[in-house]
Amino acid sequence: MSFTRSYQQAVQFHPEQFNPITLAESAQTRVILACFEPDQFIPVHSPPIDLTLVVLEGEGTLVAGDSRRAIAPGTVAFVPAGEARGIEASSQLVALFTVTPPPTAADHKDVVAGLQQKRQQEQTS
Repeated sequence: MSFTRSYQQAVQFHPEQFNPITLAESAQTRVILACFEPDQFIPVHSPPIDLTLVVLEGEGTLVAGDSRRAIAPGTVAFVPAGEARGIEASSQLVALFTVTPPPTAADHKDVVAGLQQKRQQEQTS
């Protein structure tokens, strides 16, 4: 069993990129507290993983399939495996992600590449 009395005690922001904090994990599921500073993002990608997202704090935009939706505290979204998804924060944003099955490094190679590309663009600007 994993128990967190207050997610707020686990919140940690990083200035370079969003910070995924694993709160619990099994062979079938991972629960992640995702912490974003304004303008931080997860690039659009299409992993073979179901995502359930609950926004706890802040605002941003969720890309899911062909749609872009504003998200705010209380937003609940489900994006099925294989469907494109990405998120960008417009303020400090804290969301709870439940992913099934837990992603592998190969599942997130597009995320890593997108974050590196953004860093390189910022360094040349």
